[in-house]
Amino acid sequence: MPNSSSMAQFLLLALADRRELQLLHFWLFLAISLAALLANGLILSAVACDHHLHTPMGFFLLNLSLTDLGCICTTVPKAMHNSLQNTTTISYMGCAAQLFFFLFFISSEYFLLTIMCYDRYVAICKPLHYGTLLGSRACAHMAAAAWATGFLNALLHTASTFSLPLCQGSALGQFFCEVPPILKLSCSHSGYLREIGLIVVGVCLVFGCFVYIVFSYVQIFRAVLRIPSQQGRHKAFSTCLPHLAVLSLFLSTATFSNLKPPSISSPSLDLALSVLYSVVPPSLNPLIYSLRNQELKDAIRKMMTGSLPLRSQSGGGACDCHGIFPFLSHTLG
Repeated sequence: MPNSSSMAQFLLLALADRRELQLLHFWLFLAISLAALLANGLILSAVACDHHLHTPMGFFLLNLSLTDLGCICTTVPKAMHNSLQNTTTISYMGCAAQLFFFLFFISSEYFLLTIMCYDRYVAICKPLHYGTLLGSRACAHMAAAAWATGFLNALLHTASTFSLPLCQGSALGQFFCEVPPILKLSCSHSGYLREIGLIVVGVCLVFGCFVYIVFSYVQIFRAVLRIPSQQGRHKAFSTCLPHLAVLSLFLSTATFSNLKPPSISSPSLDLALSVLYSVVPPSLNPLIYSLRNQELKDAIRKMMTGSLPLRSQSGGGACDCHGIFPFLSHTLG
């Protein structure tokens, strides 16, 4: 029986059996990845180069774009390679690396979305304290905490999962490496329970963030409904809609993919759902934010037409990177 020390590779789920459909999936994934790279790259450049976006929300949006790029670059290239080469294999170390980076970016994204909810709560419910509660040091520390927590979560799950002896074959039944398909290959009861314990702790953390998000939005909606003017209410709601849409897309796809009833499970449905929550949100997030954020749309338009100044006032560098967030410049300086 194979084990984790002797297993050289895993077998991923093929996107299609027919060669024509494999090539179609390759071109589809190529288009999605290029669109996601372009959209997130535009957001990164716009936030970096336009001083109107040098705000706490702009800073968190930049971090969110980085996690979206990471998610796309972790899962899609290998799927494209396998479709083009008509293969389904991934090396043992390649699978471990893919699992680690996917968990790292997806966890960091969720924690960043939670922090962005806090940003909206303070902006609407405590506007007079916004500069104090979301100052330079607070923004830097919250973003660092999100990335560090994502890193720790990914490290613990990857180390625990790949320390298990595997004796149930090498077929994962998924188009990229995830924890549940690898656990199904394990033959160690104690190691399996250890990883399940880590998953339970992670679920509790995720649920805690979810409760905080729900509580924050209840307070936000109550505050917005107390605004006397209709124009004021509309403006307040419009600042929350992009974040709420991105968060809903992220949570709904991930929840349904992981908690769907076993009675409706099938390889084709599992494949569609895994693509839905691992590829679609990172691709659509830039579109959702750019459609509802007028300052971001203006910055992207100026950058694409060449009317956005790309040099700092001091004359150095392509963008004013030291002043990308003045509050961070003071913190990191």
